[in-house]
Amino acid sequence: MRCVVQRVTSASVTVDGETIGEIGKGMMVLIGVSEEDGPADLKYIAEKVMHLRIYDDENGVMNRSILDAGGDILAVSQFTLYGDARGGRRPSYFRAAKPEKANAMYEEVIDSWRQAGLRVETGRFRAEMQVALVNDGPVTILLDSEKAF
Repeated sequence: MRCVVQRVTSASVTVDGETIGEIGKGMMVLIGVSEEDGPADLKYIAEKVMHLRIYDDENGVMNRSILDAGGDILAVSQFTLYGDARGGRRPSYFRAAKPEKANAMYEEVIDSWRQAGLRVETGRFRAEMQVALVNDGPVTILLDSEKAF
C-alpha cells in the first residue's frame, strides 16, 4: 500500500463540478493499493499516517501528529501510485489492485482513521476527480508498506 501525504491548510475534491469532500487544516492523503497488499499493509499505513509527526510543536519542531495537532484528512484513492514507467513512456499498472480489492482496502483504512476519532472526507472511488490543495510548508511524505522508500 502506498500513500502520498501532504500537510495542507485546505484541500477539496470535485466530481462533475460538485465538491464532494473538503477540509481545512489537515492532511491530503492519496492512497494506492497493490495486488499483494493484505491486512498487515493496511494496518501499517493506517497507523503510520495517524502518527506521522509533521506538525510543529510549541518550539517549531515537527513533533506532533494529526491526532495531537487536530485536523482532518481528505482521502483519495489513486491507483496511479503503482504506475511503473521504468520500461517506457507509458506507465504500466500491473501491480495496482483490481477495483474490488482496492476499494475494500481504501474503505478499511478510512474506517480505521474514523475509529481513531479523525474526521475524514473522501473522493469518489473510480471517478474522474479534480483535487485542489494548499500544501502547507510544503510538507509532502511518501509512504510504502513494503518500505521501498
